[in-house]
Amino acid sequence: MPFHHRLDRRTCLKGLGASLALPLLESMGWADSRPAAAAKPPVRLGFMYMPHGVIMKQFWPDSPESFLSSPPPALASLRPVLDQCLLMKGISGVPIAPFNGAPHALELSTWLTATLPDAEHRNQISIAISADQIAANSFGGFTSLPSLELATMPQTHKENQEGLHEGYYSHCSYRSPTQPVPAETNPRNVLNRLFGKPSQQSRTTASSPLDRQMLDLVLGGARDLRKNLPGSDQHKLDEYLDSVRSVERRIAAIEARQHDAALENAGLSPRHRLDSDSPLIEIKIPDGDKRSEYMQVMCDLNILAFQTDTTRVSTYIGSTPNGVSYPELGFNDEHHSQTHHNNEADKLNKVAAITAFNIAQFAAMVTKMHSIREGDGTLLDNCIMMWGSGLEDGNSHGRDNLPFIIAGKGGGSLQTGRFLPNIKGNQGDLLSTLLACAGVPLDRPIGISTRQITEIMRS
Repeated sequence: MPFHHRLDRRTCLKGLGASLALPLLESMGWADSRPAAAAKPPVRLGFMYMPHGVIMKQFWPDSPESFLSSPPPALASLRPVLDQCLLMKGISGVPIAPFNGAPHALELSTWLTATLPDAEHRNQISIAISADQIAANSFGGFTSLPSLELATMPQTHKENQEGLHEGYYSHCSYRSPTQPVPAETNPRNVLNRLFGKPSQQSRTTASSPLDRQMLDLVLGGARDLRKNLPGSDQHKLDEYLDSVRSVERRIAAIEARQHDAALENAGLSPRHRLDSDSPLIEIKIPDGDKRSEYMQVMCDLNILAFQTDTTRVSTYIGSTPNGVSYPELGFNDEHHSQTHHNNEADKLNKVAAITAFNIAQFAAMVTKMHSIREGDGTLLDNCIMMWGSGLEDGNSHGRDNLPFIIAGKGGGSLQTGRFLPNIKGNQGDLLSTLLACAGVPLDRPIGISTRQITEIMRS
């Protein structure tokens, strides 16, 4: 599987000796505050989810030419930043056989893994490390929090479609194939986590000089070996590589802190902000129970985490397939029940309103990010923000054209302001491409990926 725009990992290690891969070196370069050096912000990755798909006729633009001038109703809230967005039609989801009776257990769990659960262990969590956690493994050593996981409601749904573990309904982040990452639903707890005192566990100790050499040999040899292994052995090797990454993260964290200490000893700030950068946004915890206010404070917390470089990876589960309603929109019908609309006008209108509401929360977040100055551009310029759903259409449970919105230029790696109507790719392809654009080195495809979607990259 070809991966473009990337140096060989072992060459980078041998030639630089200061980081595990070029993206980490660039991030460290952003922290270099020499007066004559132009600050280069790091790229951040954010993922925001809504269940049950969309009303397709109200989501997809009529044509590439009309995308910016006459966007469809679902995208109306994105008008101020459409030139910062990308839409692509033709991204298919993971085929769910042999779990054909479990569309809702799989729409969220496969969204960032592009992988089906293990059919032999249905009652246990056994799937794959998710794309956000792959990125966290790469970036996490350079921030206080490797990643930030948020949700609008507790992850406690109880159901077992096709005998699958109930955790698949409400988790999209997986630290390992067997370890889902819980999301925080309390904004106050998130604020405390972002700016609370570090725990004793966050302290680092000196590393062995052999760690770097051993890691280089293990990862380089493992990638070569993987090409010649059968599928079952590839799976075993992948699990082994996940454990090796714990060494990678430890080395990266130690080197990042050593780099910061060297800057401090030289009288420089390791977390330099330019005079032209916007001030930090203010967080106001809402008093009421309006969902829009609640979701916006969670989005603001996401922005603040990126603005302060507290983390460079985030996920936000806007809602889950467990009977969520939206009284703020003037009706109490559950989202799921309305998606089985059978083309009834009243239900179609309610699903369209729910979709527009969720996209509006995403639009408010990325619009605010676009207003925040950072370096030579904006915070959004240095982010890749993905909004989407794990189903194409909740009525049919289709997965051929999953709805995705990409906002942000990824530090210049993405060409935005476009609708691409004839993309041929899958969920894993998209995730692999976005991680590559963010500078995350991959030693294997993500889930069902077979290629990178180079059409969305800036040439």
